[in-house]
This record gives sequence, C-alpha cells and structure tokens, in this order.
Amino acid sequence: MPGLTFLKLGGSLITDKDHAHTAQIDQIDQLLSQLKTFLDENPQNRVLLGHGSGSFGHHAAKQYDTRDGVSSPEDWHGFAEVWNEAHALNQIVMERATNLGLHPICFPLSSSVMTNDHQISDWETTSIQSALANGLLPIVYGDVSFDSKLGGTIVSTEEQFQYLAKELKPGRILLTGIEPGIWRDYPNCAELVPLLKKTNLSDIKKSITGSASVDVTGGMASKVQIMFEIIANDPSISVQIFSGREPGSLLRALCGEHIGTRLTA
Repeated sequence: MPGLTFLKLGGSLITDKDHAHTAQIDQIDQLLSQLKTFLDENPQNRVLLGHGSGSFGHHAAKQYDTRDGVSSPEDWHGFAEVWNEAHALNQIVMERATNLGLHPICFPLSSSVMTNDHQISDWETTSIQSALANGLLPIVYGDVSFDSKLGGTIVSTEEQFQYLAKELKPGRILLTGIEPGIWRDYPNCAELVPLLKKTNLSDIKKSITGSASVDVTGGMASKVQIMFEIIANDPSISVQIFSGREPGSLLRALCGEHIGTRLTA
C-alpha cells in the first residue's frame, strides 16, 4: 500500500518494564501527539500502529511461561491473565489515541487468529485494509493466541508485522523504544551503528542481545532477526530502530529523517 508505515511503540518506552502494570502516560501522549501531527500534515499517508506489552504482559507471561505453550489448568489461567494485562495497556493506548482524535480501532490477535507453533497460519486482513483506506488508525499489539500445536502462546508485535507486511506491503517499518539504535559495542554503548545490512550483521552479532528487562519474546536480537526476514521477503522495505524518548524524535523519523539505525537489504 503506497504511503503506508508500520510503527511500533516499544513496551520499554510506554511502560516501566521493571515495575509491573506501570504505564508511562505522559510518554504515550507525547508519542501519539507526534503521530497526530504527522498524519494531519500528510493526509495521504497511512500508519498501522503496534505497541508492546512492557510491564503489563511480560511479567505475567514470564510467571506462567505462556510463550512456550499452554496445557494445564494453571497454564490456561495464566493465559487469560496475560491476555487481561496486554488488553489493559491497549485500552490505555486506545483511550489516549481517541482523545487526540486519531480515530483508532483495535485488531487483537487473540480474537481472530490461530497460530501453529508460534507462526500465524491465517489472518483475514481485509478489515485492516478497509480501516486504513478510510483514514482510521488500526492498532495491533503483543497478544496471546490459541495455537494448534502449543495450545496457546504469545505473538509479538514484530511477528504480527512480519505477517501483515506480506499482505499490506508497507514502505517502511519504524520501531521506537528506549535505545537510540543498535550499538556496535553493547553494553558499553559508545558507538551506534547508523546502517546495518544482513551482510555485516555477523560483525556485531554479539552486541545484539535480548532485553535488560523482562521480555519473553526475545528483545533486540529477536527484533533484528524478524526485521531482516521481512526485508528478505521484500527488499524495498526499509526499517528504522531508534529512541522515542527525545521530544520530536518520532515526528522526525515519520517525516523521513534517518535517525537511529537503519536496516536495509
């Protein structure tokens, strides 16, 4: 879809990932306000918004190991708890987006998609395409799913982007979190990688680790892997990983400024 951007607000950015059930309301408002400014100034553009679960879903998911499968009654109670936590954060994001006049509409994975061993097997995306075409803001988020092999599992926002990219053909994917990009020397964090290609990924692979906080879906390493899989399927897609903490940084990225780390074919 021409002019389509996939944007993820990382759980580390919109929640305090080290303290359960703690949303960063001011940060959410700041980010959504920048998105509103961009869409108002560029009405021909469309954005599919995703967000992580941060300190809401990840703590419960770790307690019950929901990502690895669901079988016992206790597991299923945990599955429902993870759903409730992820949904609670989504409701906050939806409310803030509504208040700003972004006209959000949510497409939760748990109510409409089956997976098979973590992989989305089928997702009817016509309604998402219709929402985009009519100027609404479709929202997805890290969520539980019923799984034909595992009983149940968790599917990250990036994994949902991977499936939706094949269907919706975005021009770019923006992932904003607390890190300013990918570090060449993590955890020293003295040298940022401005441009990363699959061919030189091995040079910094040791620096791309998981998350310092609770993250059951793999942290930075998983994000980078999934993004390169998306790019391999469609080399025209560009990906940016950057920090959204600095006021105005999201708007700058949405307007095309190359901040943080770019991943390309």
